[in-house]
Amino acid sequence: MNRLDQSRRQFLQTTAGGLLVSASLTSPDVKADDDPAATRIPNPVTGDVLRTAGSLSADGRTLVESERFIPVAGSTDVLVCGGGPAGIAAALAAARSGVSVQLIEVAGCLGGVWTVGLLTKVLDAGNKSGIMSELLQEFASRGSSVAQSTDGTVYDPEVAKLVLEELCVEAGIRIRLHTRLVGAVIDRSNRVVAVLTESKSGREAWLANRFVDCSGDGDLAAHAGCRFDVGIGAECSCQPMSMLALLTGVAPDAIRPFIRETGSEAKRRLLQLMEDNGVAPSYRAPTLRHLHSQIYSLMTNHEYGVSAFDADAITEATIRARRELHELVAGLRGIGGPWQEMSIVATAEQIGVREGRRIRGRYVISGHDLASGLRHEQAVCRATFPIDVHALESSGNREIDREFKGGGMKPYDIPYPALIAADVDGLLMAGRCISGDFIAHSSYRVTGNAVPMGEAAGRAAAVSAARGIMPHELSWHEIMQA
Repeated sequence: MNRLDQSRRQFLQTTAGGLLVSASLTSPDVKADDDPAATRIPNPVTGDVLRTAGSLSADGRTLVESERFIPVAGSTDVLVCGGGPAGIAAALAAARSGVSVQLIEVAGCLGGVWTVGLLTKVLDAGNKSGIMSELLQEFASRGSSVAQSTDGTVYDPEVAKLVLEELCVEAGIRIRLHTRLVGAVIDRSNRVVAVLTESKSGREAWLANRFVDCSGDGDLAAHAGCRFDVGIGAECSCQPMSMLALLTGVAPDAIRPFIRETGSEAKRRLLQLMEDNGVAPSYRAPTLRHLHSQIYSLMTNHEYGVSAFDADAITEATIRARRELHELVAGLRGIGGPWQEMSIVATAEQIGVREGRRIRGRYVISGHDLASGLRHEQAVCRATFPIDVHALESSGNREIDREFKGGGMKPYDIPYPALIAADVDGLLMAGRCISGDFIAHSSYRVTGNAVPMGEAAGRAAAVSAARGIMPHELSWHEIMQA
């Protein structure tokens, strides 16, 4: 019997014993027969007709969805939720370890903030080996002279899309784009056994032996019922979001002093130029990067007090940010001279989120760990990026809130247990949703750390699945020796 059949049989046995579903997905037994509100929907797998029915509450504020059959779209050894930097590394590491891997991504391409978010810069990657080094080499070799001169840390998002797709296809990873996670299922032994998604194919279930949450905001873990922390203080103050844009129409030599790669003073010069000409960016450290030819990326926007899991708030922030970017570029164009033909090529499809849920793990990385330069026997990588708390509100300092710097930080280890969910079994995390406090998160959240975290989580998931041992029952040494 192969792993797929074993997974199906195990799931059916689990179903017979009863499943626990996240509260947002639980439905009482509502009959759909002869219900005029019922809608007949074809099953995308079998072609049969499924029936969806609902009962509206008396106050009109909630609708109870009836029980329905959900087709199982796939079953693999490892399922990775989120195809950003952490998710790519997790999927590649697991697949290269010899297990079957399903990668689910909500966007229409892989790469997350690297591509959909137009980030164009990889931070804290210089001391990393493994998949991070491999990706930078690909970005540089296929990219422009700028990518080559920065060893791939300044990259072209379109090159990144192609590189990531090719590597995942070559590794045999099953990729599903345009698909959003909407639920998680755990069995009575407290193990994650399936996730639920929505897409053009309808509502589907995906089975796996191990799961890795690389969603950024800890969506899978939250659906599984894991505890999490957000922001700092009772009012959940989170770091601001930022939208990036790609620009063109300016000769690089004509604006060289304002390009970030010429030195740290470039930000100050660009801000001074803007303010001297009546342009007031919401982020007071505007960053202009030259990618290739006359293509640049610009980051000069802050959206304050926006929850990473409030769709209305994110929508409003996105509209506001896009409008600001167009106004800022129009203001630069109005300066004349080398700026007079500047225009926006594209704004990011996804606004950049710095902070979402921090899932409770079996180790919590703390600000104290950063101050002391933590050395841990189960270190998966070493982080060197400084404490970087962007101002939490628009008044006063609108750049970096330096009061959080405290006693500073030293390079520190990210321990394997911080990648393991504390409240359910069979679930690992990678990227900015791992277990840590507000201060530590402001350092480890950058993508140069997300990739080695993902690589570690993917490898751990593969070894755990192959041995039939839960991730928390393995040490990092055992995983590395496998």
